[in-house]
Amino acid sequence: MLHARRAGRSGLPSSRRGPRPRGWLWLLAPALVACSASSPPPPEHAPAASAPASGLASDAEIQRILAERVPGEHPGFGIVVGVIEPAGRRFVSRGERTSGDSTPLGADTLFEIGSITKVFTSLLLADAAQRHEVALDDPVSKYLPATVKLPERAGHVITLVDLATHSSGLPRMPDNLSPKDPSNPYADYSEAQLYQFLSTVQLTRDIGSEVEYSNLGAALLGQALTHRAGQDYEALVRERITGPLGMPSTRVSLPPDLKLRLTPGHTPSLQPATNWDLPTFAGAGALRSSANDLLTFLAAAMHAQQTPLAEALSLMTTVRRPTSDPSSSVALAWQVKTTHNREIFWHNGGTGGYRGFIAYDPKAQTGVAVLSNLGSPAGPDDIGMHLLDPESPLLPAGSAGAAPPRARVEVPVDPKLFDGYVGRYQLAPAAVFTVTRDGDRLYAQLTGQPTFQIFPESAKEYFYKVVDAQLSFETDAQNRASALVLHQGGRDLRAPRIEGEAVMPKVVALDPRAFDRYVGRYQLAPQAVLTVTRQAERFFVQLTGQPTIEIFPSAERTFFLKVVDAQLTFVVDAAGPASAVVLHQNGVDQRAARIE
Repeated sequence: MLHARRAGRSGLPSSRRGPRPRGWLWLLAPALVACSASSPPPPEHAPAASAPASGLASDAEIQRILAERVPGEHPGFGIVVGVIEPAGRRFVSRGERTSGDSTPLGADTLFEIGSITKVFTSLLLADAAQRHEVALDDPVSKYLPATVKLPERAGHVITLVDLATHSSGLPRMPDNLSPKDPSNPYADYSEAQLYQFLSTVQLTRDIGSEVEYSNLGAALLGQALTHRAGQDYEALVRERITGPLGMPSTRVSLPPDLKLRLTPGHTPSLQPATNWDLPTFAGAGALRSSANDLLTFLAAAMHAQQTPLAEALSLMTTVRRPTSDPSSSVALAWQVKTTHNREIFWHNGGTGGYRGFIAYDPKAQTGVAVLSNLGSPAGPDDIGMHLLDPESPLLPAGSAGAAPPRARVEVPVDPKLFDGYVGRYQLAPAAVFTVTRDGDRLYAQLTGQPTFQIFPESAKEYFYKVVDAQLSFETDAQNRASALVLHQGGRDLRAPRIEGEAVMPKVVALDPRAFDRYVGRYQLAPQAVLTVTRQAERFFVQLTGQPTIEIFPSAERTFFLKVVDAQLTFVVDAAGPASAVVLHQNGVDQRAARIE
């Protein structure tokens, strides 16, 4: 499988292509795997047709899918699926609140929804534009304190619409985010830190030229809108969205009655997860909600109910920015998938212990909300998209991170051992592990991701508590590590120690027109297709169900990935298009024949 940095998605979602985890990155080495508003919502126990006229899966079929994802009688976690269609709403769930509490999850159970919050933030923007309080192309700086300095490039400034469409040129995250508590990573990040970072960051591409998912940009949009309104984020959302739509369970801070309905979250190893607080990043991922409330939101988005937000919701779907995938684009926050002569609007999200996905098909007047109290890297995205588009594949059984891994026990070790492990280890051309020590604690950080503590289960073997992954160190006679090995997803990835800068393969100059003979689709496995695309002078590869990743030429027919140690060699016959491509990774060569 091909591993690359997850543009997301974990926690708080990212995307350029189909649904996948966003925002906060839990996968340490992401993988390319072959293989009316005032009307009360319907009661949770409302009956549903077993064969809905909408063509969506029956309850029995949804339950079958959930049984593969949530195994066992008492799994300690669960998933809720909400479906809205012309006939009404229905809910199917499986699992429970947590180990020792078999209370079933349901339509009114609350979850942290992470980056789904971004859709609400962009709706605030669209609503403010409809009220003539702001214009989409207003400079962001117009709505921030006068002392805040924002980056510019080529004579252009960042606008509100640039933030809402992830095309501002800002990075995914600020590099001065260094949480005191990695299990609640945004809690102590202040406005002052945000503005300090913005005053120093240099944009690496033209504003508006490219879509690249940015939690930072969404947080800044939330800050600008709340400064303009003179209200905090939650008050603004309640006044302008959840109040008018009748969504009483969608909040940032929970009063006692709602707190009772918040299910505990879990790390991928089924350990209790800390709830997240995002005071400065509220617009990027602070909301909690229920499947019932999210279906109310989707009903409004589909104009199934007339609401005061109808014009703003329409505006959200009309502003588009293209991505490298011709079947995908970005509206105001919504990711848009074009398939079979129709469009699906979707967004996902997650925090340390939760994952969620919402989507709707306006043509069919159908929508789904899928929520889980397990912070699995895979999330429930594939379930939600499959329900709206049956040709969108489900993840293979056992690949969704739902099955609990074996329990790991922390053991005491001499902290002096850590000095031999401190250093930098190259996992891929642009992916380096940095291991540091703070007193009797050891930490590891992978390029572009947060720093997390790792815990010893022996002198040389360590594990994460926030994700099902482990690190082991290869040492010499003096206990100095020469390499570390990442163990994740049944794979072992070795990263040698490096001194100085990471070693990067040389990129050779090629005529971009030469790429055209490589563009196409290649069958790597029965349900795994490599799709190779070109965007001007850039070249990309994407495997079914995974992100689009840029590749770089090291020779006329050989390309490499910077985010993972993998290469592609194209097989060409005479002057025609490539007949196959060979994926080289982990000492294995996999041939994929071109398909038409």
